[in-house]
Amino acid sequence: MHYKIIVSLIAFFSLFSVLAQKTDGGDKVQFKMINVNKDIYMLQGKGGNIGLSFGHDGVFMIDDQFADLSEDILKEIAKVDKKPIQFLINTHMHGDHTGGNANMVEAGAIIVAQDNVRTRLQETIIKAEDKARGDTKILPTITFAQDMTFYFNGEKIMIFHVHDAHTDGDAVVYFTQSNVIHTGDVFFKDRYPYIDLNNGGTVQGYMAALEKIALLADDDTKIIPGHGDIGTKKDLEAMASMLGNIYRRVTHHYTNHKTKAEIIAMRDFTKPFDDLGFGNGFISTEKMLEIMYDDVEKIKGKIDKRNMEERLQEELMKQQENKGGKGE
Repeated sequence: MHYKIIVSLIAFFSLFSVLAQKTDGGDKVQFKMINVNKDIYMLQGKGGNIGLSFGHDGVFMIDDQFADLSEDILKEIAKVDKKPIQFLINTHMHGDHTGGNANMVEAGAIIVAQDNVRTRLQETIIKAEDKARGDTKILPTITFAQDMTFYFNGEKIMIFHVHDAHTDGDAVVYFTQSNVIHTGDVFFKDRYPYIDLNNGGTVQGYMAALEKIALLADDDTKIIPGHGDIGTKKDLEAMASMLGNIYRRVTHHYTNHKTKAEIIAMRDFTKPFDDLGFGNGFISTEKMLEIMYDDVEKIKGKIDKRNMEERLQEELMKQQENKGGKGE
């Protein structure tokens, strides 16, 4: 009886291991290995959520957090399955999802990503000041434009590109048999998302991506977000609805000549989500509204905020300049 209890405890802690590790900066990182469904797991640590498929073909991995955590991540994976990592999918280019690329290649992984991820990572190599980020091993060796399919560990794994969402290179991974979807940063659970306008992301593209993923999901689908805990189809739909409501309000105030500072100061339309703690993550309420404003400004262009008299005066000055030029 005592033996069975001990074995059960060991099994439990191997599935939900929470081990204190240290980064180079001395900060402790808590790793948590969570069984999502069947042989699909989520590993949480520091950075984006890692997705894992274990089985007879080996380990199929999604994202890899930071380089200084790679050794500990590999140890966590080996506790579930000691087979080598065969494939590593980068859901996009950000360092908290691709920082361990070079180390995973050293461990035998083949990196796969959307075309734009390789292009963006090449840009980081050119700009890199430190050797770790300048290593060409960080680059995906297999890329795709729209979608691709793996048959691995008894799963049909569909990978598809969602356009101009979080970035311009986002990929979503769908484990069809296990009914699990890894969204990368196209979905943040219970927090405002980061939409990287400087790397091809757009608010409208982000909302469209959420809607596309929701079409694949059913009420039993488990969603591994880029950040946060496991979600559901309802969470995806709620996020899309929230972003749509806020975006419409920001657009309305922008077209009515409100400044960025004035819109950021408005909290009536974000209050329901702020009260739930959505602004307590990486993206604050202020930052979310700033992203929304900048996105609207990109689409609509800068709005002339001068009054009618000021515009007429400028028009008269232009007419007088034109007359003067003809007189010469």
